Amino acid sequence: MTAETDRESYHHGDLRDALIQATDAILAERGLEGFTLRGAARRAHVSPAAPAHHFGSSAGLLTEVAILGFQELARHIDVEGPAESPTARLKRQGAGYVRFALAYPGRFQLMFRHDLLLADDARLAAASDLAKVPIARTIQALLGRPENAELDAPASAMILAAWSAVHGFAHLALSGKFSRLIPEARSQHLLDELLPDMLEALWPEPDC
Repeated sequence: MTAETDRESYHHGDLRDALIQATDAILAERGLEGFTLRGAARRAHVSPAAPAHHFGSSAGLLTEVAILGFQELARHIDVEGPAESPTARLKRQGAGYVRFALAYPGRFQLMFRHDLLLADDARLAAASDLAKVPIARTIQALLGRPENAELDAPASAMILAAWSAVHGFAHLALSGKFSRLIPEARSQHLLDELLPDMLEALWPEPDC
């Protein structure tokens, strides 16, 4: 398919979406190492020049997929329940974070590879900030503060601690490290048994 037939076969937005979907599928199947602009074009059935024409570079195209990742992550951790304690909510958010990583490993690995993305992209920054909001609100509630209060040093430290715990768990799960310690460490076992035990150990319900 040539660049001319690209224009004949797609509306502008359709071609962008097709390339984003193709890239997302490649990352899901082969990881970052399997991605190339030419491969994305081939997957979308367009000319090799089409990705660079629409996104400028591989970083431009990968940034679009990273934005999708942060948006999906925000949906996975936006689990607030009206009758739920902040501690219970934080544990559900931690579980949601890991579930996202296991469901979208390609996006997850890409989202934090700033060397592969457009670091100054405003939409990427906004999507990343959006994914931080649910946990930030929960941490403020844990500290007995209004959920929209400005973050101070203790709150920021708690957010980093929570993020580090679940992010590390997700990376260890995706790299298969748990299987060396726990032979039955398949995804469902990790999500249903090991992860809840870890979250309970980290964030037990306070004594009344």
